[in-house]
Amino acid sequence: MAKRAKRAARRGRSAAKVPKVGAGELQTPLDFVRYAVSRFSEAKLVFAHGTTDPVAEAAFLVCETLHLHPDQFEQFAHARLTVAEGRKIIELIERRISTRKPAAYLVNRIWMRGLPFYVDERTIVPRSFIGELLDSHFGDGEDAASLIGDPAEVASVLDLCTGGGCLAVLAARHFAHATIDAVDISRDALAVAARNVTDHGLEDRIKLHRGDLFAPLGSTRYDLIISNPPYVDAEGMAGLPAECRAEPALAFDGGADGLDIVRRILGQAKAHLAPQGGLLCEIGRGRDNLEAAFPQLPLLWLDTEDSEGEVFWIAASDL
Repeated sequence: MAKRAKRAARRGRSAAKVPKVGAGELQTPLDFVRYAVSRFSEAKLVFAHGTTDPVAEAAFLVCETLHLHPDQFEQFAHARLTVAEGRKIIELIERRISTRKPAAYLVNRIWMRGLPFYVDERTIVPRSFIGELLDSHFGDGEDAASLIGDPAEVASVLDLCTGGGCLAVLAARHFAHATIDAVDISRDALAVAARNVTDHGLEDRIKLHRGDLFAPLGSTRYDLIISNPPYVDAEGMAGLPAECRAEPALAFDGGADGLDIVRRILGQAKAHLAPQGGLLCEIGRGRDNLEAAFPQLPLLWLDTEDSEGEVFWIAASDL
């Protein structure tokens, strides 16, 4: 009897943590976003998987539940939802809190540069700055600046550590005449990448390879190499929040100083680049470590709307 009473008490305490929302109390998408922000803030969730704050994540989950494009939120912000729709949103909010999984895993979708991609626990949730840099530093207009010359003349691109294949897809769309090779060591990640390549109709332009960095590519050379490799150092790995621990550790772990994979890429990239090509590589907060390790390299650090000095460019001639 005492044990049953304790179990009942525990169930009661657990249930009390989830507030009751009566039918009709929340009516519009904006109502549900406000409610989600309050719940997320109370639960002290971490946001680093395609959304950077509780408002953006709440709007993302509401749109996904209602099958709306993110750009349509404002259009329907004050529309009335059905009771069933509201119930689904509440359930998703509570799952996000109770599981601490990235929101993208709960809905199997992430958006990058306005495009939808499938994602699940087999691969890291994509959130690279490289997609933005392809648009800002590899221009496709007459007056647009480009680090690599005319993007229309780029014939081959390599995406190292492709994960779910999102950067390979973005590269294929940006460099309209290029073929793309995408490499990852994880068979599971490549299964997700294959789905995204198919979803975007790029099977004839993107080839997936399983292997360790350049190993499966032979002596092939590329006009451009892009990479968002594992770069979290040992201290960072020890302090990963629950949301990140739900992702494959292989996609994060960059060794003691975060540069294990980056060193290998820098050491081998020149042999796989065309003379006028270059390497675009994301390394998170590892700039100081990288500059200390390679003081002789003229690395060009590129900023985005949400980052500063987390992605570098180096021309093949400088490697």
